[in-house]
Amino acid sequence: MPARVEVGSPWDWSRGVNGPPGMIRLVTQRPWLTRNLKLTSGISLLQDAASELLYPIMPILLTTVLGAPAAVVGAVEGIAEGVAALTKYVAGRLSDKFAKVPLVGVGYGLAAVGKVLVAAAGAWPVVLLGRCVDRLGKGIRGAPRDALMVDGIAVEHRGKAFGFHRAADTMGAVIGPLLALAALQWFDGDIKPVLWVAIVPAVLSVLLVLALKEPVPTAPKAAKVAGEGPLPSAFWRVVTVLGVFSLINFPDALVLLRLHDIGFSVTGVILAYVGYNLVYSLLSYPAGAVADKLGPHRVIGVGMLVFGVAYAGLGLTRSHVLAAVLIGVYGVFTAFTDGVGKAWVSSLLPNQRQGTGQGVFQGVMGLGVLAAGLWAGFAWGGDGHLPLVIAGAAAGVLALGVLLLGRGLGAAPPAAGISTSP
Repeated sequence: MPARVEVGSPWDWSRGVNGPPGMIRLVTQRPWLTRNLKLTSGISLLQDAASELLYPIMPILLTTVLGAPAAVVGAVEGIAEGVAALTKYVAGRLSDKFAKVPLVGVGYGLAAVGKVLVAAAGAWPVVLLGRCVDRLGKGIRGAPRDALMVDGIAVEHRGKAFGFHRAADTMGAVIGPLLALAALQWFDGDIKPVLWVAIVPAVLSVLLVLALKEPVPTAPKAAKVAGEGPLPSAFWRVVTVLGVFSLINFPDALVLLRLHDIGFSVTGVILAYVGYNLVYSLLSYPAGAVADKLGPHRVIGVGMLVFGVAYAGLGLTRSHVLAAVLIGVYGVFTAFTDGVGKAWVSSLLPNQRQGTGQGVFQGVMGLGVLAAGLWAGFAWGGDGHLPLVIAGAAAGVLALGVLLLGRGLGAAPPAAGISTSP
């Protein structure tokens, strides 16, 4: 069979380089897998390895090592996310007007500085400062990074693109806690020196930003027209619904604290978190691909139902085996909603408003997490079962609303300004 290329087909026949002479190898063309998508995925993997090395031991650092109450855990994470939320909108607007790569670089640089502050902390207010600097960096980088990521990717492939990115990002969240476990063994269980290990992948992620490519500017007149006026009404409907849901999705640090409260050791908490992130990483790309075909509302609605089961179950059980299973179930929720939500929002925005729109969306979600962290932290009580059960029940109601309302939530995407070319 001669080598050939089928015109108009996504499949490319090419001569194999590793097999015997004459062997023909089938190569899949993925026009959505752009250079910037690969780079941002690698950067996020490294940064998340650094962040998630710290994250599962943060509640234990605050409560056991530094003597803070449980309310401080929720407040620290909530305030840190609130700082990120307030920054995201401004950074998003700036990224639509100016170069995106420098903003991304500053964001990742601040995240590295924040990790240094956490590692050096001798009291919980310094941890709060470090987390705020870290999340400030996240707020600055998030919207411009996502705008860079979707540049040149057709709307119908954005679920897969965001799913691919979330899979890579979350694989960093698998690597990070495993590094934490190895470091804990090395340092004989001492948490403080483990915190310094996180700085290495954080710095590497900053260096990789230098390889990102700035998008080619749109023609001035077209950019001016597309960049003016209000954001689409469908965008606001989706942001409102997902923003309401964020009010019950409190920081994962509190979920991990629940595991510690019912008797998980430090190692047990970290391994449970690794399991959660492994599920999240493995399902993120398939969830995005399914959302491209069936619609994001269906995938997100199912994800919300899964969230309700996971939260309510974690609030009601004290079984370590069941709790570990439910943490994995919780990973299904995140895989079904995180990247899919960003892709849904992206599909409703003109190219010239991607930064602004993502900044608004991510800002609203961050403020929701701030509120959720505050109310859940203060309502935590002895072991946190009550806020988990309340949030789980509310999630079931919201999930039914999303599934019943269907495509109407995100109907009528903007007719102009959205690129459909690979």
